[in-house]
Amino acid sequence: MPPIVEFKGVTRAYGSRVALDDVHLALAPGELTFLVGPSGAGKTTLLKLINREIRPSKGEVWVDGIAAHALKASRVAELRRRVGVVFQDYKLLPRLTAMENVAFALKVGDLRISDHEASDRALDALEAVGLGDRGDSFPHQLSGGQQQRVAIARAMVLQPPVLIADEPTGNLDLETAWQITDLLEDIAAFGIAVLVATHNVQIVTRLQRRVLTLVQGRLVRDQPAGAIGRMAWLASS
Repeated sequence: MPPIVEFKGVTRAYGSRVALDDVHLALAPGELTFLVGPSGAGKTTLLKLINREIRPSKGEVWVDGIAAHALKASRVAELRRRVGVVFQDYKLLPRLTAMENVAFALKVGDLRISDHEASDRALDALEAVGLGDRGDSFPHQLSGGQQQRVAIARAMVLQPPVLIADEPTGNLDLETAWQITDLLEDIAAFGIAVLVATHNVQIVTRLQRRVLTLVQGRLVRDQPAGAIGRMAWLASS
């Protein structure tokens, strides 16, 4: 099965500072992968390249068959419909309900969809993350874990083949973090490639999934599922 995301010799520099240096990697459908490393290692830069927020300075980035590195601005929206994004701080619109937040993302991604269909699909997405009864709640009425579930529903409502998450458990207690991680595992089980940037030691070591380790912009380790020990990066994160 061909990879859904592939980096071929990717370098990204900001002026004289090299954030990523000659990175090669491939992500398969249905694979949950952790992206780890100390702060400033290049994790967020790597995620932004997948979502075409930035271009590589050198090399190729392929996402679901699209050459993100060479993509014209007019086609960026097409690529972003194929990539769900989850952030540490949720980024929900405070004046919209949970259902409206998810429906808004759907309507932005597909201008042809009717308001009624958007609402129905948003409620289905909330049901899938265990919040079918909270569609009318505003973000301030939800716990942090519930807000992150809404954010995941928003990211997945277009049914993208790729989900990227930047520290999705960073603002949550450990028990809630485990619930969110279980949800990400469920999403991967449906054939979605899930890439999670994290500093959460316990989750990474206990789940024994594939781990990519970045240090100073270089991919220094690619450990397959089941081979994760207590790695050196944990002490320096």
